[in-house]
Amino acid sequence: MDIGKKIRELRIQNDLTLEALASRSELTKGFLSQVERNLTSPSISTLKDILEALGTNLSEFFHEDKEEQIVFSTQDFFVDEQEGYTIEWIVPNAQKNEMEPILLTLHPHQQSHELSSHTGQEFGYVLKGSVTLVRGNKKYKLKVKETFYINGNTEHYLYNHGNSDAVILWITTPPMF
Repeated sequence: MDIGKKIRELRIQNDLTLEALASRSELTKGFLSQVERNLTSPSISTLKDILEALGTNLSEFFHEDKEEQIVFSTQDFFVDEQEGYTIEWIVPNAQKNEMEPILLTLHPHQQSHELSSHTGQEFGYVLKGSVTLVRGNKKYKLKVKETFYINGNTEHYLYNHGNSDAVILWITTPPMF
């Protein structure tokens, strides 16, 4: 952790000049300038005084939130190969999120597992091949670059009626896979 930089950021967030912080913390402007530029290190007692003047404490100052992963690569994916299909979880641990995207590869004349009725919604985009969305007693044929958007209130699954693999980006909310 860059202590000097963090102190400077807090000082600026609090709209304080070095002179104002020096007055509040009973330290010299020159000393604080050296701390902010990491030319000197304050003692724990002095750091407490600086942080108190900035409206925080040692615990809050040194607490660092773990940076949330935003970008995922194929090395992050989890792949589950079944007899008739392959599921790629393209956002690891998505079950903790509000939605869960997967890449589903359906082999020819195979179907996905059947999703039970749920209160969420689903979106699908056919990237390759063609599939049939079977929802209750209704069937909807989709081909490349076509989408579906449904409420999950009826049992449903996808069936690959083609002779080659079909690939679907399938997103559910809440997470269901």
